[in-house]
Amino acid sequence: MDELQQFKQTFFQECEELLGDLEGNLMSMESGDFDVETLHAAFRAIHSIKGGAGAFGFERLVNFAHTFETVLDLMREDKVPADEDNVAVMLRSGDIITDLVKAAQDEEDLEPGYETETAKELAVLAQAGGAEVDDISDLDDAGGDLDDEIEGLDFEPVAVSLDEDDDGDDAAAAPAAEPVAEGGADLSNPMESFKIRFVPSTEMLQRANEPLLLVRELKATGNLRVTCDMESLPRLADLDASSAYLAWDFELDTRQGREAIDDIFEFVEGDCDLTITNLSEQAAPAQEEAAAAPEPESAVAPEPEPTPVPTEGPKQEKKAETPPPAAAKPKAAAAPKKEAGGAPAKKAVSAASAIRVDVDKVDKLVNMVGELVITQAMLDMQSGMIPSDEYPELISGLEELAQHTRELQDSVMAIRAQPVKSVFARMPRLVREVAAKVNKKVTLKTVGENTEIDKTVIEQLGDPLTHMIRNAIDHGLEPPEEREAAGKSKEGTIVLSAEHRGGRILIEIKDDGRGINREKVLAKAVERGVVQEGAQLADEEIDNLVFQPGFSTADEVTDLSGRGVGMDVVVRNIQNLGGRVNIRSTPGEGSTFSLTLPLTLAVLDGMVVRVGTETYVLPLANIIESLRPLEQDIHSVMGEGDVLKIRGEYIQLVYLHRHFRIPDGIADPSKGLVVIVETEGGAMVGLVVDEIVGQQQVVIKSLEENFGAIQGVAGATILGTGKVALILDVAGLKAMSDKERKGRKPKEIPAAAPPAIESSAPGA
Repeated sequence: MDELQQFKQTFFQECEELLGDLEGNLMSMESGDFDVETLHAAFRAIHSIKGGAGAFGFERLVNFAHTFETVLDLMREDKVPADEDNVAVMLRSGDIITDLVKAAQDEEDLEPGYETETAKELAVLAQAGGAEVDDISDLDDAGGDLDDEIEGLDFEPVAVSLDEDDDGDDAAAAPAAEPVAEGGADLSNPMESFKIRFVPSTEMLQRANEPLLLVRELKATGNLRVTCDMESLPRLADLDASSAYLAWDFELDTRQGREAIDDIFEFVEGDCDLTITNLSEQAAPAQEEAAAAPEPESAVAPEPEPTPVPTEGPKQEKKAETPPPAAAKPKAAAAPKKEAGGAPAKKAVSAASAIRVDVDKVDKLVNMVGELVITQAMLDMQSGMIPSDEYPELISGLEELAQHTRELQDSVMAIRAQPVKSVFARMPRLVREVAAKVNKKVTLKTVGENTEIDKTVIEQLGDPLTHMIRNAIDHGLEPPEEREAAGKSKEGTIVLSAEHRGGRILIEIKDDGRGINREKVLAKAVERGVVQEGAQLADEEIDNLVFQPGFSTADEVTDLSGRGVGMDVVVRNIQNLGGRVNIRSTPGEGSTFSLTLPLTLAVLDGMVVRVGTETYVLPLANIIESLRPLEQDIHSVMGEGDVLKIRGEYIQLVYLHRHFRIPDGIADPSKGLVVIVETEGGAMVGLVVDEIVGQQQVVIKSLEENFGAIQGVAGATILGTGKVALILDVAGLKAMSDKERKGRKPKEIPAAAPPAIESSAPGA
């Protein structure tokens, strides 16, 4: 890949994040729950996309982004209202931007005029906000016309002398600003004077950041005087059009305080040299000293170094360069700390830098760490055969290696972990559009959006969630009239939540609609031949029929439903990730679809168990306890199999040697061990094994990619001995056991087993 392609790839990665932020901010604007920072964030996202697109020559993207940016800028100035209709235009514009970015990434071109209608809507809004736009093509500069922008500013494009004696003359000679409330500032706030030195770098201009926009924002905060420093401007023959030569000196009188200035320059921080000096703060101590100074006649006495009075501009400027002692310096409640020379101190957040790394590189790193874990397990096993008293340093070193390996693995996995917020953020827009199509009122609530999960899993969550939310709106929620007749609110509610549970992640989509119409589902299944007529199915089995391929209960085919495509895709995608889908539905109250997924597809902590000659791994997060039960605590329940009585409760037993047909496995739990595990739904199962070998961190290898799906098995791993062991799927084993119990009498436990108890026993 050449250097240009690498830059383009980075640009498109940034666009993906920026477009996500843009949509989230626009959705906040649509809901009415937003502040001016939301507008700033949306503007910055479009501005960054436009700047990068300009660098690569994506003209259509640049032109449309500029028009979009212009309207957002007018909204920031309250010249265009952020009402429902205008925000709807913004949302459509966001879709156009997404399509243009995708077309540029795929090196394709959208059909001519694709964005014209939306661009015209933006142009109308820009004209309504006072922008001089005769035609869309006139919007070719985000800053507008230079003469229009600087009109009304006290702007003197003269070179500033670097002579020390002249420094600050202009500031001293400038007339004081009238105390007006600019930009909505509180008149009760004191008027403060700031001197700002702004030297943009070449990199800042290359990122399409325009100094003129900063000038305009500064002017909106108060009375602004501008001087351009052209001292570094070379001769015309030596001028490089891509370089920055100008610097700017601003004198600002404002009631909005230092924070307002920091906010304006926040977006270009790091791409410029910026010095902000609060003249009011520095003048106050000197004025206090002047007030306490002796009468004028004492000034002529032979006193050394009389207290200076700040009456001359240049001397006052020079005095300001040396901050007063800490004890005498007044504290400003909201003013940030400063470095020497009045420059703002770097924020703690800015000290933490980010780096972009290709996902493939991270995956390779994870694989290497996985191999390291396997090697460390082999060394750990071999070290058990070394006398610790003879080789204490070797044993200590291996233990330290094991600790560092674990820390390394945790750190690498943390790199891959991302909050599900990136997926959840797309759903409000989906809910809004689908609800509008079916004429329903729907509110989406999200819970646990900061729950972290492996990036590989996140990337494949989008389609399943999209199908399930569309299904909840179209099929689950009733129309407003029907809800009102049922005593419900006209507005339906969908709750999208995520949480960690039992070493896995649980994502739920819950609606307060009508629930699943089981009679209709069963009738449709019989009609399509999925179920034989007259079959008696449990409620859970009927609910699961909606996941059958080609199954739909819609009365008519629309662009949303009726073709029987969607829910079977959900199951297939989730199963490919090693997860499951469950349904809980109550007629008249609503339905809950639960997705359980592995937190990571790479490494897990497991308990190694032996069954006969075979070795298996149980996820440690699922294990509650292990024990060797007494013979009298094992009971056989007719039609339900064997159960274990423990602390007054009965737990279903699952014999691994039966499921996997291992002839030499222990069949009597009282002679082996029972490992009690918990499924995602909270149900507990006792797995009968021969022996617990030990605890070990294992690397997950997919069986589906290398062999095929096996029910009850989540994957495979390589143990320290070099042998391959299967990683068990607890919920899958329980489901297998439930199916096997139906229609067959359970095998009796050897000889001394007590008589069967009644099936009505608790937990049976």
